[in-house]
Amino acid sequence: MVRVETPLSYIAKRWTPSVRTAKRAALAAVVMSVFIIITGGAVRLTGSGLGCDTWPKCTDDSLFATPEQGLHGAIEFGNRMLTYVLSAAVGWAIIAARSLKPRRRGLTRLAWSQFWLVMGNAVIGGITVWAGLNPWSVAGHFLLANCLLTVAVLTWVRIGEGDGPPRPRAPRPVRQLSWAIVVTTVVLIALGTTVTGSGKHAGDSSDVPRMPWDWSAAAHVHAIAAWVVCALAVAMFFALRVVDAPVDTRARARDLLIVLVAQGGIGYVQYFNDVPEILVGLHMFGSALLWIAVLRLLLSLRERPVADTAVPAPAVAGDLPEHAAAR
Repeated sequence: MVRVETPLSYIAKRWTPSVRTAKRAALAAVVMSVFIIITGGAVRLTGSGLGCDTWPKCTDDSLFATPEQGLHGAIEFGNRMLTYVLSAAVGWAIIAARSLKPRRRGLTRLAWSQFWLVMGNAVIGGITVWAGLNPWSVAGHFLLANCLLTVAVLTWVRIGEGDGPPRPRAPRPVRQLSWAIVVTTVVLIALGTTVTGSGKHAGDSSDVPRMPWDWSAAAHVHAIAAWVVCALAVAMFFALRVVDAPVDTRARARDLLIVLVAQGGIGYVQYFNDVPEILVGLHMFGSALLWIAVLRLLLSLRERPVADTAVPAPAVAGDLPEHAAAR
């Protein structure tokens, strides 16, 4: 039986990217994952959530936004179009991961999972429009976007590593503390959706349902979770110095603390100033940066050395060997 060659295998046979090029492709997917979170928030904060009143079309009769829909229609339709830019970035990451030599099937599957998350979240976005911006589906839309960001960051980091079993770079209690930070941050982000779902920024000027609890109480619970994450991050910062952890890992803990302080400051300022749209948008951006910082800290506590048998990529002007870059 003749085996049909896929476009990806065709490209992989004729192109071997450098690790630097592949990491740039994966980083592009990370950046676009953050950007789509921000623009999705902008749609809600400008009251444009129903700017396109149906899905996948913008109106019953038009695939595109119409002049009658005004600015809200243009904003919502523009955000939908950014999904294609995100898909292009994810596609580039898939092609780069598949084309690395030797072939890394696990890495390719990880890159492909980003594509399915993009498609799944597009469907949830459509359901959200059909449901009239139901706050539960809006929360699900946001959380799935964070799942995409998670996989994008994992792909980005894994490209620069080998495929052997991970080796710990810190004692077990420290690694357990990092997992505690991950779990509490997940709770923190999830609680943030309850604040959004019960708050005033419903995403449209019409009568949109809200989650059935007091917004101020939800904000206080969210703040408690934030303080727990801060306490754990401070403990991690000092624990890494006690165990003399690698410099890059200690830098990750420092970065996490910086993001937490900035994010907490924005959170309190917006709470005491009637949650202005610009600060809510900055808080969403900070949420994405916080999650990236948490993941990078977790991943820095183990290493997967690149095997000596790896096939080197073709030389690219400006590239340095990994051992030289480490110096």
